[in-house]
Amino acid sequence: MSCVLIVDDERPMLRALGAHLRARGYEVDLVETGEAALARAATQPHDAAIVDLGLPGIDGIEVVHGLRGWTSMPIIVLSARHQESMKILAFDAGADDYVTKPFSMRELLARLRAALRRARPVEEIPPTVETPDFRIDLALKRASNASGDEIRLTPTQWHLVEILVRNPDRIVSQRQLLEDVWGPSYVTQTNYLRQFMAQLRRKFEPDPARPRYFVTEPGLGVRFVPRPEPDDG
Repeated sequence: MSCVLIVDDERPMLRALGAHLRARGYEVDLVETGEAALARAATQPHDAAIVDLGLPGIDGIEVVHGLRGWTSMPIIVLSARHQESMKILAFDAGADDYVTKPFSMRELLARLRAALRRARPVEEIPPTVETPDFRIDLALKRASNASGDEIRLTPTQWHLVEILVRNPDRIVSQRQLLEDVWGPSYVTQTNYLRQFMAQLRRKFEPDPARPRYFVTEPGLGVRFVPRPEPDDG
C-alpha cells in the first residue's frame, strides 16, 4: 500500500484529498505547512507527495526543492497558477507533475498512479512461469497445461492473466484490474471481473471451485500465487 504525503493549507481541500485517496487504498499523511511537510518527510517514509504551491511560510517551491534534495519519490504540484514561468520553477525544483486548480479528482489520481508506476523499481520477471499445472510464456503470449496442450485465451483474458502474473504474490486491486483491462469507465463493473476470473479458473485451476493460483482476496482484489501451498485435502 502506497503512502502519500499531502501538503495543503486549505483544510477542506486537505480533507477531500485525504478521503479520496483513502477510499482507493492509499495511506495518507496530511500536513498544512511546508515546515511540517519537510519535518514529516524526514522522519517517515512516503511513496509520493502532493504539494500545494500556495503555502504560508515555506512555499511549495521550497518544499519541492527541499524534498528533492534527498528523496527520489514522485512529487505532484497543485497550483491555481497557470503561468508557464511558475510551471518551469516547479519542474526545475524537482516536481514530476503539475496539476492546475480547479482539477478533476480522477485526473489527479490517474497522474498519481502514473507517477508511482514510473517510480516503481523494475523487477526482472522470468519470461516463463511454470507451475505443476500450467506454463505461461509472457514473451510468446502462450499458455499450456501440464500435458503441453495449448490453453487458448481471448485477448482480454490474456491481458488479465498478464497483469496478475507480472505481479506475483501481490494483491492487484479490483479497480486497477478493471481500469487497466477494460478502461476507466468500467471501474465499478465488478461483475466483469468476476465473470472473467471464473473463466480463467476453469482454464488454469485443477479445481476451479477451490482456486490455488488465482486467488480472490475479498474486498481487496486478486493475487497470483505461483507456488501455492500443498493441498492437504
